Amino acid sequence: MKAFSRALDILSALTVGLAGAALVGLLAMMGWLVFGRYVLNDTPTWIERAATLAILAIAMPVAAVGVRERFHLSVLGIRESLPIGAQRWIAMGCDAVMGLFGLGMAVWSWELVGMVAAFKIPLLGISQGWTYVPMVAGGALMVLYAIEQLLKDLLSKEGPEQRGVTAAFLE
Repeated sequence: MKAFSRALDILSALTVGLAGAALVGLLAMMGWLVFGRYVLNDTPTWIERAATLAILAIAMPVAAVGVRERFHLSVLGIRESLPIGAQRWIAMGCDAVMGLFGLGMAVWSWELVGMVAAFKIPLLGISQGWTYVPMVAGGALMVLYAIEQLLKDLLSKEGPEQRGVTAAFLE
């Protein structure tokens, strides 16, 4: 389990690093767009489409990191009002649902990549499939991170009564 978690630590850090680089690229594109529009009076039309791809490349994999770090969107009020043991089982159920969601997102996005691969994005000249690749990557990462969270809870030496969700958040 430790080796699996270490590998996912590296993958998570790499994901965030690549997203950071894409964010810098997005910032540069927006700067070029403003410069081209207002200084050169010649708007680079390709930037809007490239920016959309950059946003997808940032958002989808980082959302998967949210599953691992458990900072994804969740409503904790009801869960935290339950006994500690129930909180743990509900958290595990949520991780399982997130994993299934990620699996569906990866599989069906991969189908979209295949369906639109022959079409080109007009302003960029690349395959339309690149629009959906971040969804495939994000979904696959969600599955891995959800499996890790489930394994951490299942392999815990403490029972559900002693090991609450709060302890899992602090690890």
